[in-house]
Amino acid sequence: MKSVESILAGIAVERVVGDSANMVESLTLDSRSVGRGAMFFAVVGTRSDGHDYIGSAVGAGACAVVCERLPEQLDPAVCYVVVAESSAAVGPMASNFYDNPSSRLKLVGITGTNGKTTTVTLLYELFRNMGHRAGLLSTVENRIEDTVVPADHTTPDPITLNALLARMVEAGCEYCFMEVSSHSIVQHRIGGLRFVGGVFSNITHDHLDYHKTFAEYLRAKKMFFDGLPANAFALVNIDDRNGEVMVQNTRARVSRLSLRSMADFMGRVVEMHIDGMLLRFDGEELWVRFAGRFNAYNLLTVYAAARLLGADKAEVLRQLTLLEPVRGRFETVKSADGVTAIVDYAHTPDALQNVIDTINEIRRPTSRLFVVVGCGGDRDRTKRPEMAEIAIRGSHMAIFTSDNPRTEDPEAILDDMVGGLEKGVRYLRITDRREAIRTATMMAASGDVILVAGKGHETYQQVGTVKHHFDDREEVRRAFDELRGASNQKS
Repeated sequence: MKSVESILAGIAVERVVGDSANMVESLTLDSRSVGRGAMFFAVVGTRSDGHDYIGSAVGAGACAVVCERLPEQLDPAVCYVVVAESSAAVGPMASNFYDNPSSRLKLVGITGTNGKTTTVTLLYELFRNMGHRAGLLSTVENRIEDTVVPADHTTPDPITLNALLARMVEAGCEYCFMEVSSHSIVQHRIGGLRFVGGVFSNITHDHLDYHKTFAEYLRAKKMFFDGLPANAFALVNIDDRNGEVMVQNTRARVSRLSLRSMADFMGRVVEMHIDGMLLRFDGEELWVRFAGRFNAYNLLTVYAAARLLGADKAEVLRQLTLLEPVRGRFETVKSADGVTAIVDYAHTPDALQNVIDTINEIRRPTSRLFVVVGCGGDRDRTKRPEMAEIAIRGSHMAIFTSDNPRTEDPEAILDDMVGGLEKGVRYLRITDRREAIRTATMMAASGDVILVAGKGHETYQQVGTVKHHFDDREEVRRAFDELRGASNQKS
């Protein structure tokens, strides 16, 4: 419980009407969750305006309201705080309410199009394996030490975020590793947080349904680094042509990593196999249980970030050899007769290209590659024909299917995917994802590889507004068991 006055400490406000000594018991963005003693934030959203619900929030017991304009009728028992932008005020106020938890642990944010989940998860596991208490904020799940907290967004809203960080502090966490999405940056979800480090992986074609242009998407990512303090580190992958762009205006200490050129942290892929790689980091060789050049970047990023956080070089390298792949990221399932299925979250053109290139680099010349892939509904339509072309170009047979159609017609999504393909190109179109996976397993022979792309770790398929249980890994194993004999072998 805190007074309105203490919640406003250090925050620019335009006007305060009412008693700032009112004691606040909770914070909320949703008028439906308001209880006695709540502070309600009236935020202007894309579908609704929180200002329309101030009256109901006050009626439900709110003792404070943060808004951009005062309502016509004021309750004398309520403290009204007028700010320039309500959404930008939530983070700093939530941080004050929860005693600024991000300043009481080492918070590292990872942003980029691909590799965020793998990088934050491996950093979390690495530091825990080295004996540190740590928290995780990712697309897949949030963790407070061993406690799992389900994740609904890549980056939670500021109130939820600060509440989670406060729980981490209470649990004794020294570190927190979090994904930072472009949406969260422009929507001020990370406002008020104090980062000790920021990491940039790469940036490719994604989220243009939201940002509209690649330039705006790039600007959103760059804003994260622009906001880092001088005592933080900024780690960037300079093999991505926009790596240097990210840190043009940052006050943070800049470090660079590369698999191609001179950098502060240098790596090289020595050997690559389906079940692992031999890498060389800063002159030291190590065998890891990961495949693919993209994973070499992820692991080099983990190594570099750990070193920048003060971890011992030899210990970090040793721990990297013990880490296992993140579920749904190049996760392999093998049939009894020698077919390998790879389940991967690749849902952008670049990610799909990377996974296909990796498989083609390490598969036997006599083996064939089958690619099962779809595109999500209510998302960037421009990437659909590009992903179809990548699947066609990199495989022996592409099978186009449904992903998460959401409120779009699955057939219309597939029309978008195949609409730009040249006439005469061979592919299969099977809308039912279960049947598409089953068909791939029927067509494959011993030694062949099946890539099931797009959903990775997800355990659902969203049709309309309903999420139905669906797990690519389960479907692959079931198809192997039914069609090829007992499998369930995970490598």
